[in-house]
Amino acid sequence: MLRRAIWQGVLAGLAGTAVMTATEKIEQRRTGRPDSYVPAQVLARLTGLPERRGRPRSLNLAMHYGQGALLGVLRSVMAQAGLRGLWSSAMFTAVRLTSDQVLENATGVGAPPQTWPRGELATDLFHKSVYGFATGAVADLLAARDGPGPGQRHAARLPGRHHDVAPAPRRSPMPAGS
Repeated sequence: MLRRAIWQGVLAGLAGTAVMTATEKIEQRRTGRPDSYVPAQVLARLTGLPERRGRPRSLNLAMHYGQGALLGVLRSVMAQAGLRGLWSSAMFTAVRLTSDQVLENATGVGAPPQTWPRGELATDLFHKSVYGFATGAVADLLAARDGPGPGQRHAARLPGRHHDVAPAPRRSPMPAGS
């Protein structure tokens, strides 16, 4: 499961990042909002690279797509486990927002979201939601090809959490290279 979750998650995360980037560009054309170079600043701080003034586009794209791909693996693990659909994508969107805030605040590049102007906060929430739901749609689609996850198999026996219901039976191991 983990091997599949990794490649499927990287793919889902990159797809989600591409969709988020496209919606950001559309929104920026409409609102006039400039590009953000916060991802580049965070990556420079995390890696010890020199902080440059100007527009470090390559660092920005590396952090933007790298973080998207890495977090996509988590969403893929969720889908493989049987956590699929809109509810799971909403849970994952909160993870994406949290990841950004931890990295930005821990590096001193960002400030807590409750201090942001409301319009800026709403824009960020919108774009991270686009990422979360697009990544989830791709991860769910790829995981569905492998059949129901353990959580879904358990729910098929008796929906909900019940202490007196045994776990779903284990599946036979996947063939090597899966």
